[in-house]
Amino acid sequence: MSDVLSVDPRTGKARGRVGAASTAQDVDRAVRAAAAAGPALGDRARRADLLRTAAALLEKNGDEIVATADAESALGQVRLAGELARTCYQLRAFADVVEAGAYLDVIIDHADPSAAPAPRPDLRRYKVPLGVVAVFAASNFPLAFSVPGGDTASALAAGCPVVVKAHPDHPATSVLCAGILRAAAVEVGVPEDVVGLVHGFDAGPELVRHPLTAAVGFTGSVRGGRALFDIASSRPRPIPFHGELGSLNPVVVTPRAAETRADEIGAGLAASYTLGMGQFCVKPGLVLLPEGPAGDAVLRAVVAAAVPSGPLLDPRMREAFLAGVRSRAALPGVAEPLAAGQAGDDGAPLAVRPGVLTVAATRLADGGPYEELLEECFGPLTVVVRYGSTVERDAVLGALPGNLTATVHLAADERDDAARALVAGLSGIAGRVVVDGWPTGVTVAPAMQHGGPYPASTSTSTSVGSTAIERWLRPVCYQNVPDPLLPAELRDANPLHLPRTVDGVRTA
Repeated sequence: MSDVLSVDPRTGKARGRVGAASTAQDVDRAVRAAAAAGPALGDRARRADLLRTAAALLEKNGDEIVATADAESALGQVRLAGELARTCYQLRAFADVVEAGAYLDVIIDHADPSAAPAPRPDLRRYKVPLGVVAVFAASNFPLAFSVPGGDTASALAAGCPVVVKAHPDHPATSVLCAGILRAAAVEVGVPEDVVGLVHGFDAGPELVRHPLTAAVGFTGSVRGGRALFDIASSRPRPIPFHGELGSLNPVVVTPRAAETRADEIGAGLAASYTLGMGQFCVKPGLVLLPEGPAGDAVLRAVVAAAVPSGPLLDPRMREAFLAGVRSRAALPGVAEPLAAGQAGDDGAPLAVRPGVLTVAATRLADGGPYEELLEECFGPLTVVVRYGSTVERDAVLGALPGNLTATVHLAADERDDAARALVAGLSGIAGRVVVDGWPTGVTVAPAMQHGGPYPASTSTSTSVGSTAIERWLRPVCYQNVPDPLLPAELRDANPLHLPRTVDGVRTA
C-alpha cells in the first residue's frame, strides 16, 4: 500500500503524508456506503440545505482551505480565494436550482380519447437521479473542479451521492474539503457517506468499474479520460461518462482587427495564455494571425509582455510541457520568437518560462508531424499560425479537433456577412464562441456551456452552470397511473408547487 503525500510545487519537497492509496476494498466500501446513503437525498429541501450549509462551512474554514491549497498548488492565495468564492457560489446556485424544481422538467399530458392519429393515454414524465456519481478531481482547480466543485455540487443537487477520486496534486486539500462536506451532511441530518473520498491511481478504474457507480464526471487529460471512458463503455452495464478532456481553444484575428487593435490584442493574448501558468482548460493554445505588418505588430505585443516564470503543478506536467515545447519547436519552419522552457535560478524546481511558437498556415496542410501543433500542450505555450488568405485560415480551422471554446477578434466595423459566417463556422468546432474577448474565465451562469465536440468532452453536456445537473438525471414516464400512486411531483394537485407543462401549457 503506497503513501499519499502532499508535495509543495514551489520546492518539490513533500509536506507530509496524507494517507494511503485506496485499495479495491476501500473503493467498494465507499461506493456501497454512498449508495446506502443516497435515499436520504430524496428530500429536495434537505438537499438545498445541504448545499448551502456546505458553502457556509467552506467559507468558515476559508483561511485554512486557501493556505492548504496554495501550499499544494502554488496557484497563489488571491487566485485561490477567488476560486473558493466561486465554489461556494455554485453550491448556493445549485441550492436555488433544487428549490425552483424546473430541472425536473415535469410534463403531464392528460388522457385524450379523441386525439389523432390514436387515442392518448394519461402520460406523466419527470426526471430522477441516476445513483452514485464518481467524480474525478482536476489538477488545475483544487476547489472549483475538485472535491467541493461543480461536479459534486450538481450531482448532490440532482439527488446523487458522490465518491470523489482525489487528485494527487492536492490530497491534503481534498481530505480537508471532503471532511467539511461530510460535516455539512451530518449537520442537516443526512448520512456523511453521501460524500466519499478515495486516493491513488488504481482507485480510478476501480471506481468506474464498480457495479453501483451510475455515472462519471471527469476533468483531465485526453489519455486518462479516454481510458476511463472506454472502461465505462465496456462495462456489462455501460454508464454515462461526462469527461472534459483536451482543448486547443483556437483564436482567429482578422486582418482588420490586427490593423486597428494590435497592442490590445497582443497584450490580451499574453495575459490569457499565461494565466495560471497556462494551466487553464480554456487557455488559447492556437492563434490564427494574418501575415503582414499588422499581424507582426500583434506578435510583437505578445512577445513584449512581461510575463514571469512560475511553477507547474507537478513534475510530470513540467516534463510533458518541456518535451512538448522541444518537439514542436524542432519542426521545420517553426520559429520561436519567445522561447519557452526551463526557468532560471529562481529556486523553484518546477518553474518554466512561457513561450510563443510561430508557423505558416501552409505548413499545417502538410499533416504528418505538424499535427502535433493541433494538439494541446498543457502549460504556458501558444502557437501562432500566420495565414495569408481566408482559404488558408479556413483550411486550418477545418483540420481542428473539437474544442471547449473558439474566439474571434474583429474590428469595430466588422459586422458583415463574412464575420457572421466566421462566427457560425466556429460554433461547429466549439461549445462556446467568444467575440473580442478571451476564453479564460468560465462564468457560472445558466447559459454557460463548458463542453464541446470530442476531445474537448465526451458528451454534449456542460460541466458549468445550472444545466450541469442534467448529467445526473434520467427521465421516467408514468402511463395511466392512478393519482394516489404517482410521485408527488406528478399529481394533479401539484402539492410541491413545481413549474410544469400540462397539456402543452407551461404553468408556474
